Amino acid sequence: MWTLFEIRNGLRLAIVAVGLVAVALVSMVVDGRRVRGGGELSWWTGAALDVAAPVQRMMSTPVDAIHDLWVDYVDLVGVRRENDELRARLAGLSDENLQLREALVASGRLERIAEMREAFDVPMLPGELVGADASPWFRSVPIDRGRSQGVRSGMPVISEEGLVGLVRSTSRNASKAMLLVDRQAAVDGIIQRSRLRGIVRGLGGEELGFEFVARGADVEVGDVVITSGVGGVYPKGLRVGEIAAVADSDSPLLRTATLRPAVDFARLEQVFVMLRRGPTMELLHGSEEAAPASAPPAP
Repeated sequence: MWTLFEIRNGLRLAIVAVGLVAVALVSMVVDGRRVRGGGELSWWTGAALDVAAPVQRMMSTPVDAIHDLWVDYVDLVGVRRENDELRARLAGLSDENLQLREALVASGRLERIAEMREAFDVPMLPGELVGADASPWFRSVPIDRGRSQGVRSGMPVISEEGLVGLVRSTSRNASKAMLLVDRQAAVDGIIQRSRLRGIVRGLGGEELGFEFVARGADVEVGDVVITSGVGGVYPKGLRVGEIAAVADSDSPLLRTATLRPAVDFARLEQVFVMLRRGPTMELLHGSEEAAPASAPPAP
């Protein structure tokens, strides 16, 4: 139960609060008229304002700080979300740009391959390199096409740049091609400008050797060498490389030149297998493929 003293104090506080509210209302009305008409506030209203202003400033400062912090945080979250969206869009645009570039590169390759198909009238099977030969003694590459796709040993392998090599072995769904730079590789070539014939040999590195008859030789740096078609291994007209240097020789019979391959083997990704073997390869590998079928069964 409240005591009489507490009740009196409560009534006093209530009366004071009601009085202050009434005074404030009257001041607001009077000062509103004065403000509309111009002039200064009354002395007691001015004094109340002078006392209330610092208090309001003290009370509004933390509220404003919290408000600003919240607004900044919300804005920061929005900026972070926007940055994430922009990064995602940029990544998508980068992927699209890369795909478009690859499509343009592929379209250029396909156009050149289409021209080669028309020039040689040979069906061609596209294939991808699936690795590199681990042997340090041979230069060959595995291809993701094999016997089930019509690939046979002895078939030429090309790219849109020129001659790559020759299929040496096959499995059901893969094959291995000996590169033109292999030491065992040899191609009968002809200089496109002067029609001089010679033998292109692999040196095991990144260059080729070109051997030709010294007498009456007309060979210059920059000359393009193509396949001659002699020997029945490669069709005539495949680009082999370009003469990089002509060596001096004391031999009256043979001279040599360094040949830069037309194909950049370090960047080789896609190849085309020419699905037709020359007469020499047909005689060699055709008999090998027919031998198991004609062999008598084991006892």
